[in-house]
Amino acid sequence: MKVQLLNKISAEGLRHFDDQLYETGNQFEDYDAILVRSANLHDLAFPASLKCIARAGAGVNNIPLDRCSEQGIVVFNTPGANANAVKELTIAALLLSSRKIVKGIEWVKTLEPEGIGKTVEKGKSQFVGPEIMGKKLGVIGLGAIGVQVANAAAALGMDVYGYDPYISVSAAWTLKARIHHITQLKTIFEECDYITLHLPLLDSTKNMLNDEAFAQMKDGVRIVNFSRDALVDETAMINWLEKGKVAAYVTDFASAALLKQENVIITPHLGASTPESEDNCARMAVEEIREYLETGNIRNSVNLPALNLEKTAKNRICIINRNVPKMVAKISSLLGQYGINIETMANKARGEYAYTIVETNDDVDDQTLQEIRNSEGIINVRIIQQTM
Repeated sequence: MKVQLLNKISAEGLRHFDDQLYETGNQFEDYDAILVRSANLHDLAFPASLKCIARAGAGVNNIPLDRCSEQGIVVFNTPGANANAVKELTIAALLLSSRKIVKGIEWVKTLEPEGIGKTVEKGKSQFVGPEIMGKKLGVIGLGAIGVQVANAAAALGMDVYGYDPYISVSAAWTLKARIHHITQLKTIFEECDYITLHLPLLDSTKNMLNDEAFAQMKDGVRIVNFSRDALVDETAMINWLEKGKVAAYVTDFASAALLKQENVIITPHLGASTPESEDNCARMAVEEIREYLETGNIRNSVNLPALNLEKTAKNRICIINRNVPKMVAKISSLLGQYGINIETMANKARGEYAYTIVETNDDVDDQTLQEIRNSEGIINVRIIQQTM
């Protein structure tokens, strides 16, 4: 099976491909999978052979999800694989936003060597900034990264408020008890000295920090954004920075408008730029591709349902179909017409699409697969012969 690499991928991750089963590179015309980091796939024509795409990272804005779903291509991401890297940088950003560290470093570089000690002592007062201990931090988004940020900030003595209406059970269990779980964003805006964003970019979250939100915030609020640039209305941010309402903004997303803005610190998209994070993301992405291509099981997909079925038979039929009534009955009936006995069957839906796995010990010929493939509502069908 061929895996097209559209970015430089960690060798630690790629070594988890079995050399006997997989070939990796960027030269293929037809391929079974794509492994990608930041490359834009929206204008890329996908070959009919493509079965899945794995993004070595959490965000999938560079992947055309609707087109993938329509073509029966499963899209994976790697949630949590880079969480520690982003957490550490976020904690650093909280300190950078308070202590005027960057300005201080830049000032020292301008000084003459002679008498530098005395010059520093005279000038250091211009870089005074508050400690973060005892201050209120609002964490918006309590996924894998947000929970780690909340816990780390609490360990540093901050009073942490967390907001996420869709917090998972696992995330809730790992959230330290002393962290306040807030049900309204308004509370964070009004109460918190620091706000950090850790949520995906959706239609509902785009420009969530806008004029209305800034107007509710405390004077001198400090904001950190290592999630997505468009979560913050840039024009509104500049306006409130110039008014002094926002004391500092630290972001991982460079823009021309922010570049020369006072009290803005921009890092060059460093959130997940650690060797450990790149290894973790690549390893998880490879495992997702292998599991889907070799067993048909799906985990961490962003466009199709998660489904895991234990091996019970020698053949496994994997079907991506529209989520409409009577599809399972139709599939069962078609298999019955061709004398295919179903040993085990599982079906799960997600939005407009569903995924079905059928296990059988009977041989399944091309004609049977073609009949299923041609049936209304069926998007994609493949068979996997399993080693028992």
